[in-house]
Amino acid sequence: MPRESEQQKKKRARRILKRLMAAYPHAGIKLNFKTNMQLLAAVILSAQATDEHVNEVTKDLFKKYKTVDDFADANIKTLRSELSSVNYYKSKAKYIAESARMIRDEYGGKLPRDINEMVKLPGVGRKTANIVLWNAYGIAQGIPVDTHVKRVAKKLKLTSKSNPDKVEKDLMNLYHRENWGNMAYYFQAYGRTVMKARGKPERDDPLKGLY
Repeated sequence: MPRESEQQKKKRARRILKRLMAAYPHAGIKLNFKTNMQLLAAVILSAQATDEHVNEVTKDLFKKYKTVDDFADANIKTLRSELSSVNYYKSKAKYIAESARMIRDEYGGKLPRDINEMVKLPGVGRKTANIVLWNAYGIAQGIPVDTHVKRVAKKLKLTSKSNPDKVEKDLMNLYHRENWGNMAYYFQAYGRTVMKARGKPERDDPLKGLY
């Protein structure tokens, strides 16, 4: 098979996204939240945890903690106890409380609108920052790369990298900025239903012939 040029790869990448958008019209964030601070907390909690379990935990948690001040003033021992069923709950409780205090003290009580500021918050890397910026403000400054996105992008031959930051850079080069915000959700949906890490596909492959 002849080597694919960069232009050919871009064309194929956009065809892939177009098909995924048609196949998964309701793809989007699955975490429940009402405020931007709750969004940040939920995304931090979702690392190495399922969205379903995080939603179970935050159902009661978010009745108590709604604002930046609520999280900033939280008793850390109490917060840890409330998050104890989540993986790495001690670290996550610390990150959430410290991030809330930093947002209150250094950003006027509002989440930063720039990724370079977002990643200064405790426990926030590029993936978390990208998810929060898009869902809070509709700002796309990158593409959130989780295990699904990384695995799918590699199998679709859109990247040969394994480092999430390098995968993100490759995807950013292939897609227009207007697609950055939502595209991870289409890749995730495809990775969970068709290009699964384990088990049989749950539906016909909408990308047949494109990789």
